Amino acid sequence: MAGALWPARCLLCGDPGQDGRDLCAGCDRQLPWSGPACHRCALPLPAASEGDSATCTLCEHEPPPLAHTHAAFAYAAPLDRLLPRLKFHGELAAGRLMARLMAEALAEQPLPEALVPVPLHRRRLRERGYNQAREIAAPLARQLGVPLRDGLLQRIRHTRPQSRLDAEGRQGNLDDAFAVVARGPLPAHVALVDDVMTTGATLHAAAWALREAGVRRVDAWVCARAL
Repeated sequence: MAGALWPARCLLCGDPGQDGRDLCAGCDRQLPWSGPACHRCALPLPAASEGDSATCTLCEHEPPPLAHTHAAFAYAAPLDRLLPRLKFHGELAAGRLMARLMAEALAEQPLPEALVPVPLHRRRLRERGYNQAREIAAPLARQLGVPLRDGLLQRIRHTRPQSRLDAEGRQGNLDDAFAVVARGPLPAHVALVDDVMTTGATLHAAAWALREAGVRRVDAWVCARAL
């Protein structure tokens, strides 16, 4: 009924949506799907073959706390127009669309025991009114049939916005920023969900907190990887 009353409209151009998605055929063809990449940090590796478990030089020398990072897209047009509308302008329909597209991209990936959205500090959550990572993780969890553990990880320290810092500043900005609040047994394998991965500092800090609490494997699932 809802689909009949409010037919799908492309969030990027306003044309009629395709296959019940808020995305038209033309914009769908322009999506910057990820290609071969480092399986630890999702950095593109053009020389690798699709499906290879290739590792970039940095991850070989300094292995991150993430066992696997999967980015559905590169952070490029037209995603670079859509994701900020979710993160900063409350366009929650973009989160549902991203979840559907990520479910398609992750169809062949091993499923974790739980999805954990990267949390906001309560002050930032009050300011924004929602957590963009949760707006992606919740519908993604429903589509994949994976439990959502929204309260497992908390951001206990209010930090400066990562976008205003350089790579070194981003890392120090997140020291002791996350804590695990477990009610019952911890899942052995979780996937952190976020919108965009840039340097990876936020995801790494969150992953270290989970691993130190006893989670054996932490992956990252993100909409897009910034280059």
